[in-house]
Amino acid sequence: MSTQFLTPDVREDEDELEQSLRPRRLDEFVGQQRVKEQLAIALDAAKGRGEALDHVLLVGPPGLGKTSLAHIIREELGVGIRSVAGPALERKDIAAILTAVDARDVVFVDEIHRLGRAAEEILYPALEDFRLDIVMGQGTAARTLTLDLPPFTLVGATTRTGLLTSPLRDRFGMTFRLDYYEPGELAAIVARSARILGVEIAADAAEEIASRARGTPRVANRILRRVRDVAEVRHEGAITTAIAQEALDLLEVDAAGLERLDRDLLRTIVEKYDGGPVGVNTLAASLGEEPDTIEYVYEPYLLQLGFIARTPRGRTITGLGRAHVGAAAEPDSRLF
Repeated sequence: MSTQFLTPDVREDEDELEQSLRPRRLDEFVGQQRVKEQLAIALDAAKGRGEALDHVLLVGPPGLGKTSLAHIIREELGVGIRSVAGPALERKDIAAILTAVDARDVVFVDEIHRLGRAAEEILYPALEDFRLDIVMGQGTAARTLTLDLPPFTLVGATTRTGLLTSPLRDRFGMTFRLDYYEPGELAAIVARSARILGVEIAADAAEEIASRARGTPRVANRILRRVRDVAEVRHEGAITTAIAQEALDLLEVDAAGLERLDRDLLRTIVEKYDGGPVGVNTLAASLGEEPDTIEYVYEPYLLQLGFIARTPRGRTITGLGRAHVGAAAEPDSRLF
């Protein structure tokens, strides 16, 4: 069920439910063991010295826990947090936020790669020297007012590191890359979320959901909520493996975790473009989607599975991708 078709009230309820499923402490956070170990040491050291934690950059695909980690950092430090979205920030917003922070507070900027140039430049002295330079007036009458800021921690989250400028990226003391989750880790997340939701779930049903969750906790929790709906409406409320499979079939999520549009993308390359190569703009037009949606929402998982390949001339489908949608293998040109 795509949230773009939900009414505003339903979207708000879904967002609140999503937040309730997020881990609040580092020891509740499942997976990303290397990141957790490094972050735990940095947090303990900062608390021991009574200092602000160094600035943190969290990198990785959507839904892997970047926002959860930002709020965990705040919880572990016992400080305040201000959460903002990069695209919405202007220069004046940065100044207003930073002048209102208390010592050691966390400022969380999601999609930090989409910060405007003016907003980014005012951050440089703030991150490095905890200083805010405000230009008053214009032309020859302009003067710079310097305000000292209390030490704070900026936590930036990005799905596209390549769009970050070097000066901004270099000002983060710690960079953590979050990877896709293993099925066992996702099963543990599903079981924990089920307990929070107050729904009984069999261990093998949690594993079934985890196996189709694209390595992503957000997807696992979204599927769990829809499976719960089926269990409550059509059955007695508890989730068994059979009920989970019934709900997943209803959602059109196959054994590899692909949804209908994923399969449509693969079939389009095979049937309309003879297996490719085909450009992403052409592919997007054929599917009625935006090129960015194809490139950053659907393609990463298909690439991870080895179902498609990116070439200089466009996208092609692989033998694995053909097999998944039941298409005949491509003839071997060496036979002709």
